[in-house]
Amino acid sequence: MVDSSPTIEGADACGLCQSPLVQGRFVRAEASSFYVLCSRECSQAVARAHLRERWAERRQSLRRLTIGIIFAGAYLAPHQGPPRAAKAPHASWVASAAPAASTGSTGPAGPAPLPEGWLPPDWESDASALAALGRDTWIHPLAGPFRRMPIRDSRVFGAARPGDRPAECRNGHCGVDLGGEIWGEHVHAVHDGVVDWVKRGVNPDRGGQFVRISHRAGTVFTQYFHLSAIPRGLERGSVVKAGDVIGAVGDTGVKESGPHLHFTISVRPGGKDWPERYIDPEPLIALWPLRVPVEGSEIGLVNTVAPVGAPLGSSPLNPAHKRKLAKAERGGRGGKGRAATAGTDDEKESAAPSGDDAGESESGEPSSDE
Repeated sequence: MVDSSPTIEGADACGLCQSPLVQGRFVRAEASSFYVLCSRECSQAVARAHLRERWAERRQSLRRLTIGIIFAGAYLAPHQGPPRAAKAPHASWVASAAPAASTGSTGPAGPAPLPEGWLPPDWESDASALAALGRDTWIHPLAGPFRRMPIRDSRVFGAARPGDRPAECRNGHCGVDLGGEIWGEHVHAVHDGVVDWVKRGVNPDRGGQFVRISHRAGTVFTQYFHLSAIPRGLERGSVVKAGDVIGAVGDTGVKESGPHLHFTISVRPGGKDWPERYIDPEPLIALWPLRVPVEGSEIGLVNTVAPVGAPLGSSPLNPAHKRKLAKAERGGRGGKGRAATAGTDDEKESAAPSGDDAGESESGEPSSDE
């Protein structure tokens, strides 16, 4: 720091270098102090020294201001506090989930607890089923870049088909018919699951070669009929991922129409002890992403921005089939009811699941899409 003790009166030496003032005097005022200096160089040195002091003071003030702002922001910002620990359900809640009949109560039975991943037993309407399936990640069973949808009324859910079919299938068709432009093109699993059934070889009256996959802990099933080939390593119990190839489009089990994929979705809201029910998959395949293969490679990319399909809508129930269903219902009231139609796993080993579209009509003419 420059010594500011020398003043104008009686000064005989430079205030900076203490040299004798023999050549003249330079007087410099800094704030309230005056400096008597011997040369211009000493005057400039004093000016630089005071400039460094002022900048040091400014930096110190800026640091104090920054620290104050940080502390003020931390104090004024809202805080959520530490996360709350998850509370275990009270014993009374668990007990209330058991059926009232087990406690001897005459009141209405409460819902039985279901294993993790199963669907609630009140999932009975098609709208609630579609909403539940819409929460998962699914893909279209046929690869892009173009979305394949039913192209005529005979390919939609509920179209006319011969034989005894579940009532929810309306006029008999328990699924939708897709593709057929390319014989042998890959068919992909629409979701992660476990293979529930594989049918190879001759099967002309039961949908030809097909694969059935169980999803979501056995509450949802997808079926793929009329396959021309099935991978050799695919067997019952095989774990598949969404997009895995589970077959190729063909015409096995089809009598008159060209090759296509017959695709179905069925649900069991409460597990294997519940009856199986088919739902219309067309609203879902209209939205599911497409798996687009990379040119010259088996690798596929999932396109989530593919254009939405235009569903034709399920077929309305015709009066003749409605009377037939009513007659069958009256005849079965003395039996076990519809819950027995699902059958046990052993019974299903000896009979293919409904939903295939092979066969002929009652009049002897081929089905409308054959």
